[in-house]
Amino acid sequence: MGKADFYSMDEYIAGFPEETQKALQEIRAAIKALVPDAEEHISYKMPAFKVNGRYFIHFSAWKNHIGMYPIPAGAKREAFQKQIEPYRSAKSSLKFPLDKPMPIQLIKKVVKFRIAENLKDAKAKSK
Repeated sequence: MGKADFYSMDEYIAGFPEETQKALQEIRAAIKALVPDAEEHISYKMPAFKVNGRYFIHFSAWKNHIGMYPIPAGAKREAFQKQIEPYRSAKSSLKFPLDKPMPIQLIKKVVKFRIAENLKDAKAKSK
């Protein structure tokens, strides 16, 4: 099954080896614990969460890592720059190696910042 064939987060996660599924479920649970009213979606062929009609985080499984997109930008990111540096990939993404424990506390920080950005953007657009 190719990534284009997934219609739910459960389907997406089930398509990977057991250890990868475990990492994906850990991330999913951490996000749901922080944002219980977040809606699960598949967007850009990967799991995504939406709140207030806006996507705030995407993640995807690869052969050797889990990717998370986007990460907070600018001054907000500076608050935990040292923590994310080992996982930095592209300008706005993180890579969490599958051969190491998922850094759940860091993931929670990223999600909290993304939610704050999401709310700020929503308020700005409503004005």
